[in-house]
Amino acid sequence: MSEIRVNNITNRDGSTGTTVAGIPVVDSTSHFVVPSGNTAERGSRGRGVFFSGSVTATGNVIQYITIATTGNTTDFGDMNVQRTATSSYSSSTRGIAAGGYSGSPAVNINNIEYITISSTGNGFDFGDLPVAGRNNAGGFSDSVRGMSSGYITNAAPSTGGIGTKDIYSVIIASLGNAFDFGEMSAQKYGQAGFSSPTRGVFGGGYFPFNVAINVIDYKTITSSGEMIDFGDVSVARGDVSAAASETRGVMAGGKTAPAITDVIDYVTIASTGDAIDFGDLTSAVQRTSSVSNKIRGVYAGGLNPGLTNTMEYITIATVGNAADFGDLYSAFTSTSAVSDAHGGLG
Repeated sequence: MSEIRVNNITNRDGSTGTTVAGIPVVDSTSHFVVPSGNTAERGSRGRGVFFSGSVTATGNVIQYITIATTGNTTDFGDMNVQRTATSSYSSSTRGIAAGGYSGSPAVNINNIEYITISSTGNGFDFGDLPVAGRNNAGGFSDSVRGMSSGYITNAAPSTGGIGTKDIYSVIIASLGNAFDFGEMSAQKYGQAGFSSPTRGVFGGGYFPFNVAINVIDYKTITSSGEMIDFGDVSVARGDVSAAASETRGVMAGGKTAPAITDVIDYVTIASTGDAIDFGDLTSAVQRTSSVSNKIRGVYAGGLNPGLTNTMEYITIATVGNAADFGDLYSAFTSTSAVSDAHGGLG
């Protein structure tokens, strides 16, 4: 058995030592390398879960990936309520999908449901939105609070609708109905949502119906009240999706109305200002879902203009074009996704 001299263990630059509780024992015939990075980087966390949606508004499939790898999705379970055009947010343990519409003819629903991200299985009832008739919203969260805004008020989006300014919030670890938590700086819907541990951001969207806008706004997640203007996206577009680290939010795809775009741009969340070009998706797409593990962002599904099952990824801290990740086993559009290691979780 090898002997480790604890007083010789230091951090990478040798400036501090390591506190070890208990008796360190290593049974090895060779050397070993102590893993570095936080738990999300080492694989204990880093699962992305996609809630189903479809152009027919009847999807209920949930599927998942391990973000640090590449490959196709795996079945997770079924949603508690069949729906599409939901908003979503998550803590490190629980993912939530809220609102949306379902059926043909389409009917708006106000139900909120949740899953435990580390397990597999079906969704469970969480509570309700305070107002029925909401879909196509954006969402963001920190480790405690999730919030969404920018809902279309009509049950059938193709017939038109006006984006709302209302922000609805929940305490993720509890169960219960959502409550009012302020307003966006402008009416819109179909925007991307992302966050750092302290600040939530919405980018892009439509207002009025199917007219793309370039507004980015933000708020301190723990504070109620109206959001504040942040800057503009590089290309005005709605049906856009975003992935984030603790410092950077990366928005991808969307529709400039009438064209679908492959644009990727980014902002530094702690600052304000206009979005900067990041690169391009492998193809133009709108209504994707996105997840991140703070290092990598994955964008999945959507319309280009037909339904697609492709997934592609970017490295958030760099700039450059997206690369192929794998395929959804069940293609979807107009839905949402959660992860247990996104930028809002610290």
